[in-house]
Amino acid sequence: MRRRRGAGFALAPTLFICLFSVQAAVIALSPVLAEVAADFDVSISTAGQLRTVSGLVAGLTAVSMGRFSSRVGLRELLLAGLATLAAGSLLSAAAPSFAVLAVAQVAVGAGIALVLSGGLAAAAEWSEPEQQAHVLSWALLGQPFAWIVGMPAIGLLGAVSWRWGWLAVPLLASLLALAAVWTRPRDDRREPRVATWRMLRREPRVAGWALGELLAWSAWAGSLIYAGALFVETYGATTGTAGVLLGAAAVAYLPGNMLAKRYVDRSARLLAAAAPPLAAVIVVVFGAWEPSLAVSGALFALLAFVAAARTIAGSSLGLEVCSQRRVFAMRLRTAATQFGYLGGAALGGIALSAGGYSALGTVFGALFLLAAVPHLVALGPWTDRRSA
Repeated sequence: MRRRRGAGFALAPTLFICLFSVQAAVIALSPVLAEVAADFDVSISTAGQLRTVSGLVAGLTAVSMGRFSSRVGLRELLLAGLATLAAGSLLSAAAPSFAVLAVAQVAVGAGIALVLSGGLAAAAEWSEPEQQAHVLSWALLGQPFAWIVGMPAIGLLGAVSWRWGWLAVPLLASLLALAAVWTRPRDDRREPRVATWRMLRREPRVAGWALGELLAWSAWAGSLIYAGALFVETYGATTGTAGVLLGAAAVAYLPGNMLAKRYVDRSARLLAAAAPPLAAVIVVVFGAWEPSLAVSGALFALLAFVAAARTIAGSSLGLEVCSQRRVFAMRLRTAATQFGYLGGAALGGIALSAGGYSALGTVFGALFLLAAVPHLVALGPWTDRRSA
């Protein structure tokens, strides 16, 4: 497909709303989980497993969608994902029972995988090389913006009914994204189909990058899951105060993304290797040190800033090492993200039970350090620089 100069800058809002819709669906249950549990007469812990369902389905879909993604272009991949996401959101809002709501999360998870994989690949495939960092950066900003805007909106609508949140945020966002992607010309380019595990065995650089993404996402997602509990249990903060501090961290994510995009074209690998050790130090201090609520909140905001830089570096690097198979690379990234949430939650829970928040910070710090290893190895002069 021929690209027009400047088209990448017009593309940025389209991919921004695509990733906004994904994150809106991810967080749609968080502010209203208690209301959902009460409505269907289940425990909060049982209701919380709805996110496990969508996350697990998203990860499995990302790994196994090779046959489908090799038969359609990026435009059709995004349209299918956004339509699935919209259907899952609508079914969630209308669900007459908890079982139907769980089924709706299967559709939500599949939509998340398709949109994330296609949207991030499109940032490279549909833009000029010199615009790629700009488009990728703006696309990735859709997710923290969904957190900043969506959380309060869903919470306010939850005072009327938790169902309105699904209609007003993820459904509306996915329909807007669907309309924006629909206006794009057909994209007939197809990626060669390749078995996921065979590709990882055959390409050490791709396998190393994917492993680094999984480890880094496990550490960051786990930190995000348990940070609010640390604020409440360590300092006696209210849930409202904890929410404000988490929102502030989402705001801190934005400048981290914008600053990193200036350097990612020249040194994505170096940034991907340098950011995790810095994040490791921050998260260990965050877990072990108890200075004050304000200082701990600032530390977590700093962690979000560094995580944002690492995220854009990791995504850009995946597009680089798999320059001929970008959808495949973003499928791996999507799987790493979703399985990272599951792994971070599990490992964090074990660490918290065994040694409190100090152990929690140590475990996540170790994961961040391990995430840097494949990139440090790849920076060596002995590494084959060819792209997959």
